[in-house]
Amino acid sequence: MADNSIINGIDYLEVSDIDQKILEVHFIHPLPGETGGLPIGPPLQEKNIVIEGGVRVKDIRVDSVISNGEVLTVIVNGAGDFSNYTLRLVVSPTDITPPANFDPQLSELEFSFKANCPSDFDCKTEIICPEEKTADPRIDYLAKDYASFRRLMLDRLSLLMPQWRERNAADLQIALVELLAYTGDYLSYYQDAVATEAYLFKTRQRISARRHARLLDYHAHNGCNARAWVFVEVESGGNADTAILNQNTKMLTKGDSYELTFNLPDLSKRLMGNQVEVFETKHDLKLYAVHNAISFYTWDDQDCCLPIGVTKATLFRKDQQDIFLEPEQVLIFEEILSPTTGSHADIDTSHRHAVRLTKVKSDTDILSGLKIVEIEWHKEDALPFAVCISKRIEGVFIEDISIARGNIVLVDHGRTKEPSILSSSAPAKGLYRPLLPDIDITVSTKYVHDKLKTKPAASASLQDPKQAIPVVTLMSGEDSWHAQRDLLASTRFAQEFVAEIESDLTVRLRFGDDNLGEKPGEGFQPKATYRIGNGLSGNVGPEAIGSIEWDKGGITNVRNPMPAQGGVNPETAEEVKQFAPEAFRTQERAVTEADYVAKTELHPEVQKALATFRWTGSWHTVFLTIDRKDGLLIDDDFKIAIFQHLEKYRMAGYDLEVRPPVFVPLEIEMRVCVKPGYFKSNVKANLQAAFSRFDLPDGSRGFFHPDMFTFGQAVYVSALYERAMGISGVLSVELKTFKRLNRAAQLETVNGLLKPANSEIIRLDNDPNFPENGKINFLMSGGL
Repeated sequence: MADNSIINGIDYLEVSDIDQKILEVHFIHPLPGETGGLPIGPPLQEKNIVIEGGVRVKDIRVDSVISNGEVLTVIVNGAGDFSNYTLRLVVSPTDITPPANFDPQLSELEFSFKANCPSDFDCKTEIICPEEKTADPRIDYLAKDYASFRRLMLDRLSLLMPQWRERNAADLQIALVELLAYTGDYLSYYQDAVATEAYLFKTRQRISARRHARLLDYHAHNGCNARAWVFVEVESGGNADTAILNQNTKMLTKGDSYELTFNLPDLSKRLMGNQVEVFETKHDLKLYAVHNAISFYTWDDQDCCLPIGVTKATLFRKDQQDIFLEPEQVLIFEEILSPTTGSHADIDTSHRHAVRLTKVKSDTDILSGLKIVEIEWHKEDALPFAVCISKRIEGVFIEDISIARGNIVLVDHGRTKEPSILSSSAPAKGLYRPLLPDIDITVSTKYVHDKLKTKPAASASLQDPKQAIPVVTLMSGEDSWHAQRDLLASTRFAQEFVAEIESDLTVRLRFGDDNLGEKPGEGFQPKATYRIGNGLSGNVGPEAIGSIEWDKGGITNVRNPMPAQGGVNPETAEEVKQFAPEAFRTQERAVTEADYVAKTELHPEVQKALATFRWTGSWHTVFLTIDRKDGLLIDDDFKIAIFQHLEKYRMAGYDLEVRPPVFVPLEIEMRVCVKPGYFKSNVKANLQAAFSRFDLPDGSRGFFHPDMFTFGQAVYVSALYERAMGISGVLSVELKTFKRLNRAAQLETVNGLLKPANSEIIRLDNDPNFPENGKINFLMSGGL
């Protein structure tokens, strides 16, 4: 008797992956007719199995079945297609009801013959009941602010809940509506801001404009702080004599309440209510009282001066104390008496000049026995004006009209703040953009105080704003994070960030993403050290700095003889919009010969250049012929500088060769008649100076100065006559010889000019040591 309490059913089906003709149907309980099978009844046969379905392959028939416990192996006549089939248990082909004791829900099963074939899709299609569609609310896309969003939601609620008419601001529903309206207003503004900041010409935020400009390879600068040279006067034998003035020592402008020295704890009091600017020293300096004022040694000459362009001098102390000057130190040449009246009240305050020493040699004048020091300085620091040393004024001989001052230290604008922890920490997800607590942070270029790397005094006090970086350092445990101009060259492990300055001078820090720069981990909350003070406010005038952080005594005066310079405000968003597209249009490559000439002439030491392409057997070579300013030689150092200058412009596969120009030495002879009452020797000396290759004392240049002629530039006879007749005391001039040196004349005098080739440059040095470089002779007559 069958056990009706046990109901069987199909559990799952497996398709053989060999020929797809064997189906293994697994049941929940053992099949009828098997040992231990429940319920007891007739076993399943071929007539009890029906396979339906198929798209391309239909009429799948069951050939045989094999029962084994809970598994029924069904062998069919062929494999089906990729569509779904249904296996159904029936009483007989004519009675499609399930067999006895089989669950009707589990008596049939959908399957696929291709279930074991590779496929990107699930073999079973999920049936999803669609949700009931409701009428979409009318959305007013003109609603963009708080008031319109609030009105829109209240109108919608009036339709959905006509019985609700509460409009009291204290009502909870009204509060929720207003909260959502506020959120919508904020998101609407953010949406508009994103669309606005997406384009350079529409952006309103300076940070956005700066990032857009960077895509055009234009670096929008964040301004730069000012630098100045400060003179520290030391009391002889005092505590400051031979003491070290440390780096980062603070100095203040005089302001309302002026005190020479102050202690660091009193700094906040000095800053409170006073219009003062803070400067800090850039390097250590050992102070010496003997360096307060150093005299120029004139070798017993009177009416002595250092002419324009000089790069060396001789110093001494009248009391014959030792001078402790060394290379890399800075001196300021300062006029302390007027060369016209001899009075201090009439001095020219522009006659102050800083030089950085390159050579210092102690010696003794064998005639006087005085100890002297011979000094030289960088050619970039050559004197821009004549320095008067001694002069006889109204019969009185006056010395020390100008002196050299030591104890010079470089300071720059900005005050270092005490380290402070940022107000926010890095989240687990999302961006970390912390805000610095202060504004107007210092932006500066790196200064290296090293004997081998120190720059001339003229360039040390000036900075390139585009190379300046905000002075911000972050410390997190033992890790130190440093500011960079951008992160495009940062590695994934570089602990670097970008300090982005907005128009209101607030500063946000932008970190990397573990691809360009390291990304801070969750909870990262570093301690920031930075400086405050930047821009034009640091460009204080001379004698403005007058206080120093010092508690040892012995300092008698602090002053900046020359004005601070270099302070620049950050580029505004409007300036970036104007300059970035223009810079993008500027050609940054050299392809043609004219391109190479144009880019070479951008170098500050190049007056003129010529370029020629030649095939040298394996590749093209660009031959550059350069006319260097001041007639300087084309040495190896200059060639390296030109290679580095052109590296970013030149095309790949083109070699570069730098050559000196071809000079054309001249031979000139003039017969000069001197006016009565003039000495021939004086007139001849003036003529030699006028036709020399040097800068003249009045600021003009000699006729054959190297920068007066360049490639292919002719010399005209009329110009020679004009210059000669302009000399005081000249009555008449006759040009006797005018030709190339050691060459026969080619009718140059008749034609009125001497024209060199396009690659040649006129030269006449009139140097007896080098007569091959050209010569000029004056045959004097008349006069005294």
